[in-house]
Amino acid sequence: MSGLRPRHITALALLLGAALTLSSCHLVASDSSMTSRKLVATTQAPSAIGPYSQAVVHGGLVYCSGQIALDPKTGQLTKGDVKAQTERVLKNLQAVLEAAGSGCQHALKCTIYLSDMGDFAAVNEVYAKFFPSEPPARATVGVASLPKGALVEIDCIAVVPAR
Repeated sequence: MSGLRPRHITALALLLGAALTLSSCHLVASDSSMTSRKLVATTQAPSAIGPYSQAVVHGGLVYCSGQIALDPKTGQLTKGDVKAQTERVLKNLQAVLEAAGSGCQHALKCTIYLSDMGDFAAVNEVYAKFFPSEPPARATVGVASLPKGALVEIDCIAVVPAR
C-alpha cells in the first residue's frame, strides 16, 4: 500500500466497509460495528407518531428522537402546565435511553424546543432533577408549535457504554 495516497486509502476503506482511525499518525483500517445501526423501541415510552424510530444506536452513541409529553400507556398528551409536561417528556426520554443501554448520566447533548420561551425557567427546574450533576451540552429553541399542541419537546444524543 506504499504507493497509495490517503484519499485512495480512505476510498478503499469505505469500499471494504472498514472504519479509519488515526493511530500514531498512521491511517489504520479496521473492521468494526461502526457501519451497523440498531433501532430502539420500548413500550416504556410512547410509540413513534410518524415514520421515525424512538432512537437509533450507532458507533457507540444513541440518537433519541424528540419526545413530547405523551403518556406511553394511553398515547394522550399529559394534562397540566409545562412542568408536568417536562416531567413526562424526560421520563419518556429516560426510558428510551435505558432501552438503548444508556441513561441520563451518559447524555452528551440535548435540544429543548419550547412553544413559549417564557417557560424557560420552569423547564430548567424540572430538567435539573434529571441531570443533577455534569449536565450535557444543550440548546433551547423557541418554536411556533409542537406536535399535538405540546408545550415542550426534548431530544438527546448519549453514549452507550461498552458492556
